Amino acid sequence: MEKLRVGILGATGMVGQRFIALLENHPWYEVVVVAASPRSAGKKYSEAVEGRWKMENPIPAGVADLVLKNVNEVEEIASEVMSKDEIKAIEEAYAKTETPVVSNNSAHRWTPDVPMVVPELNPEHFEVIEYQKKRLGTKRGFVAVKPNCSIQSYAPALFALKEFEPKEVVVSTYQAISGAGKNFKDWPEMVENIIPYIGGEEEKSEQEPLKIWGKVEDGVIKKAEDGPKITSQCIRVPVLYGHTATVFVNFGKKPTKEQILEKWANFSGEPQALGLPSAPKQFIRYMEEDNRPQVQEDVNYENGMGVSMGRLREDSLFDYKFVGLSHNTIRGAAGGAVLCAELLTAKGYITKK
Repeated sequence: MEKLRVGILGATGMVGQRFIALLENHPWYEVVVVAASPRSAGKKYSEAVEGRWKMENPIPAGVADLVLKNVNEVEEIASEVMSKDEIKAIEEAYAKTETPVVSNNSAHRWTPDVPMVVPELNPEHFEVIEYQKKRLGTKRGFVAVKPNCSIQSYAPALFALKEFEPKEVVVSTYQAISGAGKNFKDWPEMVENIIPYIGGEEEKSEQEPLKIWGKVEDGVIKKAEDGPKITSQCIRVPVLYGHTATVFVNFGKKPTKEQILEKWANFSGEPQALGLPSAPKQFIRYMEEDNRPQVQEDVNYENGMGVSMGRLREDSLFDYKFVGLSHNTIRGAAGGAVLCAELLTAKGYITKK
């Protein structure tokens, strides 16, 4: 197929860089536009990120010489220069030019007619796009978003167990510094340190899974009122990539350990059925070793697109407890958004003009 042309907003930030790295040699998409804040506009991409390119591989040759367009940078400095309403307006302005927008930003996550999707979990929420297009007055343009990076480390594991009715969940997340767009050179204060607060993360961890559990009704997505009650604590830890979660859960219908492991091992979704380019073959894996999953050993499982579970056991206060791990800038951010775009393309929502 002829490649679809892609533009990346916030291209100089951590997640923007991850998008560029993941889309190098992608079979469906080609990066043709990069945009950043006014201070970077007009520079070649390679000049703008000189000394702060954080990915493992060099800047792709096809992007290095692209000249940055002038746009208010969404991902890296939005919280400093733009309100959520302004970000919403920018994303909808692009959609109204008949450009599909797949966003990593949180501004539209609670807009009722904007799907917030983990492709393996709730692809049916894309149905709301038709109602959104009527509101925007578009034929092709729309906004779709992906959820917060930290919930990828535990929400898929709980979602795979929906038939057992998860009722109460206590989760603590231990989140990498790249989630703040930093590395250790940028943030030396994080070396041998933890910070027991990440602004807004606990609310996202507790509420966003309920939208994923929800359903489309009357042209909007209504969050699951009967979904699990989740309470969380979110902590920044001295790790570069990888969000770890410790989870305690009570069920309405308590499963056996064997049933849980069977559900995790066999869980898959539309990305796997369609063989999408970025889809992990095994989305959820369970590791039997007592000391796994570990960030250094396991964060890149399935090229960073799979999630790893471990230490499943019964608990004295809850039915079960376990540990989860996901790659925050791949599955949790850029890779998850690319997979959303691939699924939207496969389902006919993204097409050439």
